[in-house]
Amino acid sequence: MEKQESIKIFEEKRIRTLWDEEQEKWYFSVVDVVQVLTGSVNPTDYLKKMRKRDPELYKGWGQIVTPLYTDTSGGRQKLNFADTRGILRIIQSIPSLKAEPFKLWMAQVASERLDQYQDPELSINQAMQDYKRLGYSDKWINQRLKSIEVRKELTDEWKRHGLQEGVHFATLTDVIYKSWSDMTAREYKKFKGLKKENLRDNMTNKELVLNMLAEISTKEISENSEPVTFDDHVDIASQGGEVARNARLELEAKTGKPVISALNSRSEYQNDELFIKESNNSKEERK
Repeated sequence: MEKQESIKIFEEKRIRTLWDEEQEKWYFSVVDVVQVLTGSVNPTDYLKKMRKRDPELYKGWGQIVTPLYTDTSGGRQKLNFADTRGILRIIQSIPSLKAEPFKLWMAQVASERLDQYQDPELSINQAMQDYKRLGYSDKWINQRLKSIEVRKELTDEWKRHGLQEGVHFATLTDVIYKSWSDMTAREYKKFKGLKKENLRDNMTNKELVLNMLAEISTKEISENSEPVTFDDHVDIASQGGEVARNARLELEAKTGKPVISALNSRSEYQNDELFIKESNNSKEERK
């Protein structure tokens, strides 16, 4: 299990973090988060008392935290870390004014999510607002929303055949990616310099279109073939990806330009065929 260490700054205080390459998630030092949100001079002792006050936290502590090696003033030692979900659960038990904004934010997010369950259109509107706030162009947003619809149709087809979300979906998705792009999802994300970010949110229009073609092709071949075994699904996913691969190779041959790009949503783009608007710095320079 490969982990990368880093330090994150929170109100000018250091929080040790670890990136788990295999699970693709961040882990945060529990004692650092508690120290920042409470100002305690002895956060370890504070944690012990907090667990006694909260029986449910105490009961589930082993599932919330993970002991991991990290650098300390006393050398390389094991400390308790927690992923995002675990850290938010711990914050719920911290009776501190500094923790209150996090609690209010969690309540707001939960309230919005419940509203979206009752009215799915709210989720679509929220997604559009979020993409616009991040600087994505209207053209890219429309393409991205269409790709979500295409993906949903494919996963519905997989569910119809009894496949389960998780390892089945991930395996077949990797087959599709590998077939048309020559990279698995993880390799593709690494190529673009991504970690936790969504791969599709970092695709250019051309990449999105080809990935949609691969998924549409996979769904339609599945509907016509009626696969029985998981190996059948793997073969169909490969066929669907091959359709998009052929389109990619033909486009590259006619344009002399590669379709697959290392650009991601943090890059500064000035080309209309890419998906992010110009950076504010670029706009200011032209004024």
